[in-house]
Amino acid sequence: MSDLFQRSAVLELLHEYTKTDGLRRHAYAVEAAMRAAAERTGNDPRYWGAVGLLHDFDYEMFPEAPDHPLKGAEILRQLGYDEEFVRTILSHAAYTGVPRENDCASWLFAVDELCGFCMACALVQPDKMISQVKVKSVRKKLKKKDFAAKVSREDIEEGAAGLGLERDEIIGHVLEALVTVADDLGL
Repeated sequence: MSDLFQRSAVLELLHEYTKTDGLRRHAYAVEAAMRAAAERTGNDPRYWGAVGLLHDFDYEMFPEAPDHPLKGAEILRQLGYDEEFVRTILSHAAYTGVPRENDCASWLFAVDELCGFCMACALVQPDKMISQVKVKSVRKKLKKKDFAAKVSREDIEEGAAGLGLERDEIIGHVLEALVTVADDLGL
C-alpha cells in the first residue's frame, strides 16, 4: 500500500489543513471507528483509518457545501490519492450525489455523525469520560432534539440501516472504538 496511507503522512495532511482541536478530535474519533470497522469486516485498518482521518480535512478552509468535500477531493487527487479513496470521502456528504459504493463508504457515513454525538454525550457526563457513556444513554439523548441539535438523527438511522445493523449495535461499535482513543479525544 502506498506511503500516502501511512498514518504519519495522513496526520501531516490533516494537521496542515485542520488547525482546531475540536475538528482534529472528530477526525481521530472517526479514524478509530473506521479502524474498528475495518477489523470487524476483514478490511485494511490503515486504509479505512486514513479515510476517517481525512473525511473532513478540508472543512475548516471550505466549510460551505458543496465546497466541502469537493475542494478536499481536488486536493487529494492532486496528492495522488486513488479515485476510490476520493469517492469514498465524497460519499459521506449526501449532497455531493456520490453514491456509497463500498463497505468503507457505508461505514464512514454510519459512524461520522454518531462519533460527534457520542463525544457530546461524554462531555455532559460528570467525569467527561467516554468509557462511562452507555448505549442506553446515547439512545435516550438521540430522542432529545435540543441535545447536539446539529447532529442529523436521520443520517444516524440511515447509516445503521445501510449496514444492516440495529441502531444500538452501531452505537456500541462507536463507543467501544472511542474508548480506545479516549486520551486523544480528551475524554
